[in-house]
Amino acid sequence: MAAVSLRGIAKRYGDNQPVIRGIDLDIADGEFTVFVGPSGCGKSTLLRMIAGLEDISEGELHIGGKLANQVPPAQRGLAMVFQSYALYPHMTVFENMAFGLKLSGMPAAELRAAVERAAATLQIGHLLERKPKELSGGQRQRVAIGRAIVRKPQLFLFDEPLSNLDAGLRVQMRLEIGRLQQELGTTTIYVTHDQVEAMTLGQRIVVFNGGRIEQAGTPHALYNAPANLFVAGFLGSPRMNFIPAEVVALGAAHVAVLLPGGAIVEVAALPGDVQRGARLALGVRPEHLQLRREAYNAAEVAVSHVEYLGDQSIVYARLPGMAEALAAKVAPDAAPPAPGTQASLFLPPERCMLFGADGSAFARA
Repeated sequence: MAAVSLRGIAKRYGDNQPVIRGIDLDIADGEFTVFVGPSGCGKSTLLRMIAGLEDISEGELHIGGKLANQVPPAQRGLAMVFQSYALYPHMTVFENMAFGLKLSGMPAAELRAAVERAAATLQIGHLLERKPKELSGGQRQRVAIGRAIVRKPQLFLFDEPLSNLDAGLRVQMRLEIGRLQQELGTTTIYVTHDQVEAMTLGQRIVVFNGGRIEQAGTPHALYNAPANLFVAGFLGSPRMNFIPAEVVALGAAHVAVLLPGGAIVEVAALPGDVQRGARLALGVRPEHLQLRREAYNAAEVAVSHVEYLGDQSIVYARLPGMAEALAAKVAPDAAPPAPGTQASLFLPPERCMLFGADGSAFARA
């Protein structure tokens, strides 16, 4: 296992603007870290730089305490699993998994033991004599992971390994990868654009946007205390609701804001440098909005449509003057209001957040 340290890491292609912009990040020995962000944010490029498949334009990369900028990929002590399985079609599963060990000159008996041990861990021991064309997508991905495991790397790199699988297989393989990392304890960096994978797999999540890190932390911290509008909107499905708000009163531990339609609600937030009259964004997650009438902190909305998902319903409703509908999750045993009707939304003060004009979050009280 090995810790990974990035200091001022940047990547440029020719004279163009950098695609990776001064990344500083430490990944602890044995940690499962997930890089997440929209397409084109630089997460896969950074992973390839760690692997040695892309040159580093600026900065220093340390793996296991050693400078790795100029170390060839094969000597970095890592194994990488790609989105495409990259299996040799003419080889059996055994031969695919053993290929790297064979090239290294490992004795045949030791090689067979290593492959069979990895196959047993991944529950593919009965597939060792099959060719890739005889396997399902999930089985092929297990073979690709097994090929990495047998090398006993100090660092695992996964580049969107589940993107080619259907929804059911993604869930199954997500559980397998999580279990495998816990069992092996190998430092792991996992790249995905799927927030569910990020939230369920990562001990720590690093959210990327435009070649920069927006925020890094535990899944709980990022979901409940996002640093800015981007992180708040990226994590969560449906995403956090954002409502334009104008500050009308300041207290020691709350801010009162005026919403479209005239409702005034309080948010449990430290005022900081905010002034009366400032225009902010109020953020509240769909599961925290409550369809009930209250004497305060409630707003009247018009229901536009309802999605029934079995375990819950999602009610979409609009405040007067707002083009974008707010989403509220409703428990399955509660009858949601019908489209075209009016409803009252309660906004719990302690569940709301405020974001400034620059997108950064105000501290909660």
